[in-house]
Amino acid sequence: MNKLQKWGGAAALYEALAYIIGFVGFIAVVNVGGSTDPLEKITAIRENQGVLTALMLIVYVAWGASLVVLSLALHERLDGKRSALARTATAFGIIWAVLVIASGMIYNVGMETAVSLHATNPEQAATVWLAIESVFNGLGGGVEVVGGIWVLLLSVAGLRSGNFGRAFNYLSYLVGAAGVVSVVPAIAEISASIFGLTQIVWFAWLGLALLRQPTTAVQSAAAPA
Repeated sequence: MNKLQKWGGAAALYEALAYIIGFVGFIAVVNVGGSTDPLEKITAIRENQGVLTALMLIVYVAWGASLVVLSLALHERLDGKRSALARTATAFGIIWAVLVIASGMIYNVGMETAVSLHATNPEQAATVWLAIESVFNGLGGGVEVVGGIWVLLLSVAGLRSGNFGRAFNYLSYLVGAAGVVSVVPAIAEISASIFGLTQIVWFAWLGLALLRQPTTAVQSAAAPA
């Protein structure tokens, strides 16, 4: 049990680090999202394809894989064998991981297709990219509702089981709520940003908790002497 908890802690710390890399990379280094003109956007993507590919692998593909490890560690920590709530949270965690990995792969493969088209037909490349970007955003690039539900379920399960402390679980309510309301178009951008920023703190806190206390007091007491 301790080994999986520690792997989960390491995964959570990676999640926090990847968020930081993502914010810096997508805003300060290659802010292709800042352009509203499709032709300008696909040109910027072509010029920064290598950096964008690396960022998507770090922030989406590897992030999603790490989330699987973390979800399994939390399933064990929250006694998923007996808790239906913990099992439900695990399901949403795995679903979110799949969506994030798929988003990253679709972005990278779609980017390659659009960039190849750009050399011969920039207008068609821009149109193709609009379609790819819509799929990417729908899967999880712009809406964080699945992640929000996962965090909310974990907060309830954590409070019921006495794991991680009240302060952390109340923070989880805030983080989860920000993710869930990102489904509302009028506030999607601001709520997704709040979700991402608060998740840096959330994942770091969770990771340290899993590494410092790989078993709960109840689990330790139940362990054979």
